[in-house]
Amino acid sequence: MHFLEWFRQRARRLKAETLALYLAARHPGTPWYAKLFVAAIVAYAFSPIDLIPDFVPILGYVDDLILIPLGIALAVKMVPSSVLTECRARAQEVILNGKPTSRLAAAVIVLVWIALATLCVLWAYKAFVSD
Repeated sequence: MHFLEWFRQRARRLKAETLALYLAARHPGTPWYAKLFVAAIVAYAFSPIDLIPDFVPILGYVDDLILIPLGIALAVKMVPSSVLTECRARAQEVILNGKPTSRLAAAVIVLVWIALATLCVLWAYKAFVSD
């Protein structure tokens, strides 16, 4: 198997696992602390905004190649296995029939990033414009 093909299969599995975790975050059998962590990981994975922008040489892909898979691995350990099995099956159905969309989730992600950007601007203003 060529490296590129292996990488594509790995990316597909990671997408399916992320979708299963998205479903697990909404499942009533998932503990609240796991829901919070899973929701944060899934939101970050689906967010177009990265912690380290991709245009930064080498470091730009650290979050995509290391941080997200590690976060997903930890999230999988936090979700009960019965819930995860059910959500993986539902994720496969969704992949075959089409992806879910949530305007509320998109709005929350956008609001979080706007709030973070506002805090950064305020911090920079206070740090560089001293009275």
